[in-house]
Formats: sequence, structure tokens, C-alpha cells
Amino acid sequence: MEIVLLTVGKTTQSYVQAGIDEFTKRLKRYIPYKIECLPDIKGTKSMTPEMQKEKEGEMILNSLTSADQCILLDEHGTQFTSVEFAGQMQKLMASGRKRGVFVVGGPYGFSKDVYKRADSKISLSKMTFTHEMIRLFFTEQVYRAMTILKGEPYHHE
Repeated sequence: MEIVLLTVGKTTQSYVQAGIDEFTKRLKRYIPYKIECLPDIKGTKSMTPEMQKEKEGEMILNSLTSADQCILLDEHGTQFTSVEFAGQMQKLMASGRKRGVFVVGGPYGFSKDVYKRADSKISLSKMTFTHEMIRLFFTEQVYRAMTILKGEPYHHE
């Protein structure tokens, strides 16, 4: 199985990108992992938040296949401890799907159509983070989950 983090917009902060690169490199030992960045919507100043969510939603849906397991990173999703998340990753990897796609929406969240397509939603925290930081936090948590599943000493209880 391949794990994909699908995001709107690119990472512009070099220190965040360095962290993402480090954990992505480490993940190669365990599972195929990549971040797919969709382009930012142009002309958003003349759009309502709802219009922007619809445009981003179209791009997100066009990036998914019917066979993908689609998990939204959403503030209203289920929260897990790192060990619980590792268990969720294990279930996902055993599902027989080719790709597990975790999706980060734009600044206003997801369109109704993206919510309809989603198989589940998870929340990384009750706090709000920048979309760039979420990429780093999520990538580190996937790495942590893999080390937990392998019984390696990265995670401490």
C-alpha cells in the first residue's frame, strides 16, 4: 500500500520542508509515502469561501480514484493517540487498498462533495495549525506509527 498526503498549496517554509524531507526519507524503510500538492486556487479575492471550497473540492476529487481509501484531516474527525493511530494504519494497510489518501483541505475546509467521498475523518488536534505544519506533523506521525508497529524504540509510552 502507498500512503499519500494530498494537500492544497505547496510548502514554502524551508525549515518545515526540511523536517518533512527527513521523515519522508525515514519512511522509505517501511512503506511508500508521498505528498501530492495541488496548486493554490487563483483569484480567490473575488470568491466566497464556499466557491473556493468547491473549486478545491473539484481538484481533490479529480486526484482520487474509486479504489482509494480517502481519509480527511478534519477538525471534526476522530482523535487518536499515537498508538491508536498506529492501529488505524495497520487496519488501513490490511484493507487491500492500493492507496490510503489522507487529505488536507484549503483554508476554509472541504466542500460537501469531498465530505461525501470521504471514508473517514481524523483530527490531529483540537488546536489549529498552519497547513504547512500539518504536513510535517502528519508525516512524523506516520513514521511514528510504523516504528510502533515494528516494535522499534522511537515511541515511548
